Amino acid sequence: MICRHWLEFEKPVEEAEKRLAELLSYNTEGQERSAAEIAKLDKKVRHALKDLYSKLTPSQVTQVARHQDRPYTLDYIQNVFTEFVELHGDRAFKDDPAIVCGLAKLGETAVVVMGQQKGRNTKEKVHRNFGMPHPEGYRKALRMMELAERFGRPIFTFIDTPGAYPGIGAEERGQAEAIAANLMRMSTLRVPVIATVIGEGGSGGALAIGVADRVLMMEFSTYSVISPEGCAAILWKDASKADLAAKALKIDAAELLKLGVIDRIVKEPVGGAHREPETAYKNLKTVFIDTLAELRELTPEDLVGLRYEKFRAMGVFAERK
Repeated sequence: MICRHWLEFEKPVEEAEKRLAELLSYNTEGQERSAAEIAKLDKKVRHALKDLYSKLTPSQVTQVARHQDRPYTLDYIQNVFTEFVELHGDRAFKDDPAIVCGLAKLGETAVVVMGQQKGRNTKEKVHRNFGMPHPEGYRKALRMMELAERFGRPIFTFIDTPGAYPGIGAEERGQAEAIAANLMRMSTLRVPVIATVIGEGGSGGALAIGVADRVLMMEFSTYSVISPEGCAAILWKDASKADLAAKALKIDAAELLKLGVIDRIVKEPVGGAHREPETAYKNLKTVFIDTLAELRELTPEDLVGLRYEKFRAMGVFAERK
């Protein structure tokens, strides 16, 4: 897949990719395609992308995680799972399109899936509230978690949000309480829970569906307590220092794996999941199958106990005397 929207640091490959797209679009009647030239240019682009993406800064990883062509929750659900049936509403206020939930199958295993969903165009972005859930979205997710536990279905969550919606209405309807209720309930679920950060995992809005037995991250995604811009605005009163904040926050997958916040990094295609989404889907599905097989060996009591120990151990440090 040729990229349609290039990031600033991708300028070295932009012209080459555009030229490659032109060659691939020629039909045999208009102009004969040069297979040799295409192969040579494709090799050049892949080599340049591999070099670029092997040394991304945390700030650049953030840009990739937010890329508008990056696969979203529904893309992964539709390409990793089968027989997906979406369920709506929190049975209290309304349905929140910023979170999608439903029943599906991973191979022959019946599962429950959920995740934040962003939009592609302006209309979709407004409809999905830019992937920022209201409290009813988290209550819908909670309803699905309890449904999964009732029928013994493993749970898969997809994290991709800048954070929970901070509007007045959301706060009036109990945004903080809804997130806290999810954190508490997820910690006691007696079925396997696998969470995957597929793009931007921001603040409590991400963690509200992130208390899992295994937390995975796509290679070029981010997971942090606050956005780099928000952190810079607080610490330095200057959002332009987001690059410094991104580095200090340790928001990329490699750093979070070292810290023990996540359990595994899922490899992305050269140049990111948005360039070859089919490869990203295949890689994630393989990891899902392996991880679920591992977790299904554990008893419900073991799942709850190990999950509790996992999250209690985060942030523990030994002070030197």
